[in-house]
Parts: sequence; C-alpha cells; structure tokens
Amino acid sequence: MDDVETLLRHPFKNILVRDYVLGFFALFGFLAAFHALTPTLPIYLERLESSKREIGVLVGAIGISALVARLLVGKILRSHSARVVMMVAAALFGLSFLALVVFCPFWPVFIVRLVQGIAFASLDAAVLSHVVRIIPSAYRARAIVYFFVGPSLASAIAATSSIYVVNAYGFPVLLFACTGLCVCTFVLSWNLRGKGTEEPNSPGKQSSLFFRPQIIAPAFVSLLYYFSFAGVSAFFPLYSLQCGVMNPGIFFSSVAMTLIAVRLFGGFVFEIHTKERIISFFLVVSAASLVVLSLSTTLPLFILAGVLWGIAMGYLVPVIMAYALEYAGSSDGTAIATYQAFMDSGLAFGPVAMGIVVHLAGYRSMFLCSALVCLVNLAFFLSYLTKRGNGARVV
Repeated sequence: MDDVETLLRHPFKNILVRDYVLGFFALFGFLAAFHALTPTLPIYLERLESSKREIGVLVGAIGISALVARLLVGKILRSHSARVVMMVAAALFGLSFLALVVFCPFWPVFIVRLVQGIAFASLDAAVLSHVVRIIPSAYRARAIVYFFVGPSLASAIAATSSIYVVNAYGFPVLLFACTGLCVCTFVLSWNLRGKGTEEPNSPGKQSSLFFRPQIIAPAFVSLLYYFSFAGVSAFFPLYSLQCGVMNPGIFFSSVAMTLIAVRLFGGFVFEIHTKERIISFFLVVSAASLVVLSLSTTLPLFILAGVLWGIAMGYLVPVIMAYALEYAGSSDGTAIATYQAFMDSGLAFGPVAMGIVVHLAGYRSMFLCSALVCLVNLAFFLSYLTKRGNGARVV
C-alpha cells in the first residue's frame, strides 16, 4: 500500500526515470534525421532528374522494408535486448545517410531506402518496447502519451530547418547532420541499462504467428489513412515550390506543432466522445484539409491545411490504434506488429499510387484523390460498424 501511495504522489518521478529520458532523446534524434528527408528528398530527387513515378517509388520504398521488418522485429526482441537492436538500427540509419551522399537514383537509392525502412521499424519497435517495460503499469498509458510528443517535436523542428540547411549549404551538409543525429542516438542507446518491470513471457504463451487476423479489419482503416497521408508527404514539397513557396517544411511544421498541442491539451475529447465518433468525425476533417490544400497556392492557406490535418492526425492516430487493439482483444507484440504492418503498407503504396496520379493529372488532382481516399475510408469504417452492430454509437 505504501508503494502504491508513493506512485500516486509522484507520477512524474516514476515516469521520468533515467532510461525513459534517454529513450525519449534517442528517438527524438533518430526521428529528427528521419523527418529531415520528408520535405527535402523529393526536391533532391527532382534535381537529379528523377521522374514523378520514380520519386513516388523512392519515397515509398522505406515503407516496404519497414513492413517486412515490423513482422520480424517482435521475434528478434524476444532473444535480443532493446538496447542492442536500437544500437544496430542507429548505426544502419547513419550509414544510409552517408550512402546518399555518394549514390544517385534509381536502384542504389532504392536499396538505401530499404535499409532505412529496416532501421526505422527496428528502432521504433525497440524503444517503445523498452519504455513499456521500464515504467510501472499504473503510469504506462500516460508515459506513452508524453513519449509521443518527441516524434511530433522532431518533425516540427526538422521539417523547417532541413529546408533551410539545403538552401543555405546544400544537400550533402544535411546528410552529414543527419548522420550526426544518428551517432547521438547510438550513444544514448549505448547508455540504456534498465531491464524493466515486465515479466518475461513463458514460451508456451508466445504466439507462433507473425500476424493477428482479428485486427485486420480495423487496421485497414489505418492503412487507408496513411495511404492518403503518404501521398501528400511525398509530393507537397514539389507543389509548394511550383506555387512559389520556397520552404515547404513550414507546412509539415504546422502539422507537427498542431499534433503537439492536441496531444498535450486535447485529451478531454477522448473522455466525452466514443472512439467510433472520433474516428468518423476526424476522417471528414482530414478530407476537408486535403480539399483546402488542393485549392491553396499561398503560405497562409498551406498553414491552414496543415493545422486541419494536424488536428485530425492528432486524434486519429492514437484512437484508431486503440480501437484496433481493443477489437483484437490483445495488445501483445503480434497484434501491434500486425497493426503497424498495415500502417507501413499505406506509407509504402501511397506515394507510388499518387505518383501515378500526379504524372497523369497534376498535383491538385492528387490532393483531391487523397481526400476521396479519406471519404472511402469513412464509408468502409461505417460499413464495418454496421456489420458489428454498433453503428448507432457514431450518431
């Protein structure tokens, strides 16, 4: 009883432990390097005279390898510590940036992007696994919410500053800076030492499957959502330059800063509305933001579209995942890997499909097609709820 009272009196003391802070900054540095390529890689590839379809494939390639890695890393973490997996992933990611300094499209860069996908999926899964283990169960939910502020902050800072670095110093300097961030992640990972509070699963309780079939239907909602998001991420920078806005990173920063605000101050929405209603409403908001983007040619309108998208994403990402895991009746590694595999599928195939649309019909048509995907996603979700017999909860 004394231990419980101590936990209740000192929540931050029990969350902000040494390994939690190290893991937070390790993921922050890693994702800062990752997000630095989001607005800059399409521009760099276009300067190297890559076609729109090639840009879509090269941007989406990271999701293809991440998809495969998601299904394997869960089993790897059973026999290797999260610390080791994080160190290897950080080293691979750093080397991949150095490789981009030398290699030119198409196939060499495609291979580098595949390596980056493996590193991204491995470190992401490993650091989350470590954080879950070191935090007392009474504070894990709160700890994870705070932990995900780091990725949003990394995106907000890297998206804008990366464009500045490229314009002022060139793409190679950005790549060297990203390598430096990976070195920092490696060092921080090296210093992790906590073994965690989670009891190891017995061999008999470990699933031999690489996926959990029960989660497929709700996870498909995530696939369609990230499909639309990935297309925008791949081609908005080129559209922005076409409109005369020379720093497309501002759009991504507006998304990220809105995400941070929603996650820090918007929690009351989860308490007064059902998950079904939140998902349905913010899929509509996502579609609206893409329509605004298709009509925008100036920075203020780009920022407005980014804020709308950030609000929707801030609620949709955690709620869709929570809903999917709740429906699957499990939050074990296999269920999470299945969900993330669907997410990575959207990230992988979105840029490829939208690259074809851009090639045939232009950027604005691509944004409208992405908005249509959000509405199709809404129709699928409502149909799914009707079949489950709880469609009334959306009203």
